[in-house]
Amino acid sequence: MAIGFIGLGNLGTAITTRLSQLGETLVVYNRNIEKIKDLGYEIVSSPKEILQKCDVIFLCLFDSEAVKQILLGDNGLLCEELKGKTIIDLTTNHYEDVLEFHKLVNDFGGNYLENPVFGSVAPALKGELTVVSSGKTEVFEAMKPILEKIAKEIFHLPVPSSATKMKLINNLCLGSFMATLAECTALAESCEIPKAKALEILGVGGGQSLVLKAKTQKLIDEDFSAHFSNNAINKDLHLLQDLAYNLKLPLYSACLPKELFSKMKMMGKGEEDFSSIYQLFKK
Repeated sequence: MAIGFIGLGNLGTAITTRLSQLGETLVVYNRNIEKIKDLGYEIVSSPKEILQKCDVIFLCLFDSEAVKQILLGDNGLLCEELKGKTIIDLTTNHYEDVLEFHKLVNDFGGNYLENPVFGSVAPALKGELTVVSSGKTEVFEAMKPILEKIAKEIFHLPVPSSATKMKLINNLCLGSFMATLAECTALAESCEIPKAKALEILGVGGGQSLVLKAKTQKLIDEDFSAHFSNNAINKDLHLLQDLAYNLKLPLYSACLPKELFSKMKMMGKGEEDFSSIYQLFKK
C-alpha cells in the first residue's frame, strides 16, 4: 500500500525523494499544490483523502499549529475513525502539544508515533537522518522498517513527549555550535586567514562537529538557501526556553543563540539557512 505524506517543505521533499528512490509509492498533500505538482506523486486535495488510500501517514510540518490544522481542520485526519492507521509525526512540536496529539489519535482508534528527525536535507536524501520516536513499543517496532529507509540511527523513548524534549535539547547544541562556528569564521577572516583554510583547521580542531561538516561549503560559498532555516531554529530554541521554565531550571547557554537567531528573523532572514548567522559577524 502507498505511504501518505503531508508537508513537502525542504525536509519533506528530501524525505519523499528518498522513499521514492527506494521504490515506495507516495500519496501526498501540501497546502501549496503548485509547489509539488511536478514531483510525480499522486496528489490529494485534503488530508482526509489520504486516509482512504494509505495506512501509514507521515507528517512533516513546521510546528504544532500546523499539525493541529491537519488533524482537526476541515477534512482533517480526525474526520473519521483511524482504526488500522498509523501517523508518524516528524514535526518538531511543542512538548505539551504532542501529548494532546497522542491522545487524539489514540481516541480515534489510530496509532501516533512522535518522531522528530535530527538532520536536514543532505542526510535526508541519503537516508542518513537520526530519528527519535516516542509512542507504544509495538507501534514503533512495526514502523521501524519504514523508518530505516530514511534514518541511519533510530532511538525509542517510550514515554510520550520524550522524543520532542530530546529534539529540543539537541537543537540547543545545533544552534550554539552554528553561532560559535560562524563567529569563529568571521574572526579568522578579520585576521586575514582565508575562510576555507580557517574552516579546514577548525574541522580538525575545536570546531570538529557534524554542524561544521554539514555547513562548511555553505559558509565558503555564502549560499544560504535553506536546508534548516533561521525561523526553525528560532522556534525550537523558544520552545526549549519554555521547557526549562516549566522545569523551573535556568537556561544559561541557550540565551545568546536564541537572541542571535531572533535577530536574523527580525532582519528578514528567517527563511535563509541558519548558517546565514555568519552574516551577523562578518565585517
